[in-house]
Amino acid sequence: MSSRPRALGPLVALFTAGYLAPYLLPTVVGRLSAGLGLTPAQAGLVGSVLLLSSASAGFTLAARVERLGPRRAARIGLLAMVVGYGSAALTTSVPQVVGGAVLGGFGSGTTLAVAAAGIASQRDPHRASTLGLLSVSATAGALYLSLPHLGGGHALPFASIAVAAALVWPLTRGLAGGLAGGLAGGGGRPATAEPVRGGGSPLPHRRSGLVLAGAILCWSMAQNALWGVSGRIGLTQAGLSEVTVGAVFAVALGAGLAGVTAAGALGSRIGRATPVGAGTAIIAGCVLISSRAENLAAFATGEILWNVFYPVVLSYLLGLAASLDPRGRWAVLVGSASSLGVACGPVAGSVLSEQAGYPGMGLVLCVLLLLVAVPMTAVALHTSGRPLVPGSVRRRGGAPAAVLAGTTTAATGLVPQMGAPEQEVTEIPVPSRRRADRRSFRLARPSDRG
Repeated sequence: MSSRPRALGPLVALFTAGYLAPYLLPTVVGRLSAGLGLTPAQAGLVGSVLLLSSASAGFTLAARVERLGPRRAARIGLLAMVVGYGSAALTTSVPQVVGGAVLGGFGSGTTLAVAAAGIASQRDPHRASTLGLLSVSATAGALYLSLPHLGGGHALPFASIAVAAALVWPLTRGLAGGLAGGLAGGGGRPATAEPVRGGGSPLPHRRSGLVLAGAILCWSMAQNALWGVSGRIGLTQAGLSEVTVGAVFAVALGAGLAGVTAAGALGSRIGRATPVGAGTAIIAGCVLISSRAENLAAFATGEILWNVFYPVVLSYLLGLAASLDPRGRWAVLVGSASSLGVACGPVAGSVLSEQAGYPGMGLVLCVLLLLVAVPMTAVALHTSGRPLVPGSVRRRGGAPAAVLAGTTTAATGLVPQMGAPEQEVTEIPVPSRRRADRRSFRLARPSDRG
């Protein structure tokens, strides 16, 4: 039996636990405002602090997951989530809630860093990212359906995230072999000695990675600026009840499952540039619809369509980041930049909505999304033609060979992965001063085969 499910399963579970807090942000911010007497801006600030702590963990651990060991790092993150979110759920003191949110956010970022580094080492990072998004969307959708019926207050969302982290803890035993050795045995990319020897090796494709990180920061900020105030749009502008808003969010996340499933089935058949560019443009239109919603039909249409395309584009962006470095450093850094944008989202959404109203906020976010779609699409186009092994195509055939390498139908396990280190050539000394005796050589015959 293949060991790939055992290798990928813990990574998907860690991805789900790490991403659950951002997915539950609307209900967290809304209940902080209603349950603790905070203003919308103050509640949004608490959500931003939580996500900023998560982003800082990712930036801190981008190149240190291998050094700490994946199981140790994952367990540190999960423990921080249980303690932080659990303590925030058990108190009504605002400073203690903020402190628990900061600790829990750091745990979420640590857990997500381990998952991102492991997913980048898989043979098909896009497929692994898709499975993670499917899992977190399903989990968040179930919580949006159940939490309104379990009571009010801020405790339930925080407690739900803490319980999810505790449930993932036993699965960390599957990470004992390490990212390089354990995952390669589970169907991932072949392990090499490079990650062990070259712990300080420079990041490859710096320009593409930096552009992608900067663009996804703005992209995520625009997404979460709306997501952070979507609950208030439904409750105040559209005049819906909390149960109805929760049902819309659950249906929207369920529609997102269908979108991610389609993205996983489609894979890289149409490349990454089209899903990233066209998908972001569609999302920009959905943002306009949601921000102007004044009834259930408009609110549901905008939220559902938005959540169909958001995880699709995100899965391609995560796969694009993973393809830049098989060690997963760009995957962690780009993911952390996305978390930083997510962290700025609630504050940006609250400030924009208070200054310009929800429709004005939607217009600003729509323009921002259209602008950042250009550099993200450019990176996707640029990296799609990059040779699989650095230097090999340039020395052995130039551009035609690069096209052939990018379109070959050979089995992925037989083709070197993009960014993988080239195999070293061992020199064998041959004596040149003595002439070989021709009598030492003879013709090979079929009968000579061993």
